[in-house]
Amino acid sequence: MKERSSHLIARDITRSILGGELKIQEPLQSERDLASRYKVGRPTIREALQRLERDGWTRSRKGMPAVVNDYWKQGNLMTIATILQHEEEIPDEFIVYMLQLRVSITPTYFRDAMENNKLKVISLFAPFEDIDDKALTYAEFDWHIQHRVAMLSPNPIYLLILNSFKDVYIRMAEKYFSDPTHRAASRDYYETLLKWMLDGDLHQAEQTVRDMMETSIRLWKQKMNGGK
Repeated sequence: MKERSSHLIARDITRSILGGELKIQEPLQSERDLASRYKVGRPTIREALQRLERDGWTRSRKGMPAVVNDYWKQGNLMTIATILQHEEEIPDEFIVYMLQLRVSITPTYFRDAMENNKLKVISLFAPFEDIDDKALTYAEFDWHIQHRVAMLSPNPIYLLILNSFKDVYIRMAEKYFSDPTHRAASRDYYETLLKWMLDGDLHQAEQTVRDMMETSIRLWKQKMNGGK
């Protein structure tokens, strides 16, 4: 399906912001000038500007051109997703940020899912014995586990957060799992977590999730520092 002109215009302006051509707090061109520049009608420009504002890149001003936001401070989940979509290589530091986010939310939605749907959570690990020892395979399996467990949690917000990052999550996970020691650590983690769930010790299962999320940060920082 062909993309709408307004989407293409919003994407082009986003690239200009990320590339530094448009600075934070700098005003955009007027609607009239943007319409002339992109050779479209002003309704199309308004639609693009509304998209940019909704995704946290700009803010409108009555009777004046929109201005570029400090998107790290004034953005939202869509801002982050757009940043990562524009990055050919996801920065190592950003992976740390995402791993830290996982520490904050993953143990909670695992606990909620286990309390409400323990048998369904356990069943998600059945394919693990047969997965190949490859980075992409581990990344896709990890995404499947996270996504399905969040779906089994009664709180739908966790799933909405994960859905915002599906493509970049797998890209980041593949980069993380490119190190065989990280895959080995995850194998041990899955086995330990499954044991606690089968034993019915949900407290230990939740703590195992939390411990692994923190271990992932430590392992990634070691990789960033050349293994130190």
